[in-house]
Amino acid sequence: MDGLRSSPTDLPGAQQRRRALAVAALAALTTLLRPWPPFLWLPGWVVGGLLLWMVGELLAWLWWPRRWR
Repeated sequence: MDGLRSSPTDLPGAQQRRRALAVAALAALTTLLRPWPPFLWLPGWVVGGLLLWMVGELLAWLWWPRRWR
């Protein structure tokens, strides 16, 4: 039975899921740290761009899996 299990990194779309989660974490971290000075100096379009990139990656992951490409 142990041979039937595969790790999450072996499943189709694992790289795309990891990339989408990394982008989501980066966007969330930037948004949460926005009130502190180093992040306060970022222009709004940079933060907005990160959030749009996150949404795009998540939508691509949900609606267009890698196995369909």
